[in-house]
Amino acid sequence: MFIPLTWLLGLSAAIFAIGVAGVIIRRNILIMFMSIELMLNAVNLAFISLAHRLGSMDGQVIVFFVMTVAAAEAAVGLGIIISIFRNRETVHADDLTLLRW
Repeated sequence: MFIPLTWLLGLSAAIFAIGVAGVIIRRNILIMFMSIELMLNAVNLAFISLAHRLGSMDGQVIVFFVMTVAAAEAAVGLGIIISIFRNRETVHADDLTLLRW
């Protein structure tokens, strides 16, 4: 089965736009964090689609490194979010404008 490249890139753009909207509109840090992960996955889909079309492994190698960085970011980011919640008892971004604890 052959899926046109424009459909895959359109899907990637739509997923990326949903992620951007989640970061801009929502004020919950967990939702913002998941939206950033959604944007990373949209970029990965675009890389894989283009790499498949060009017959190159470069896009797949880049996706491997992006997924590695995303996994590290998820571990560190969730640790920071849990620490903030334990200290402030909120995950609302507007309540966390001060860097002081």
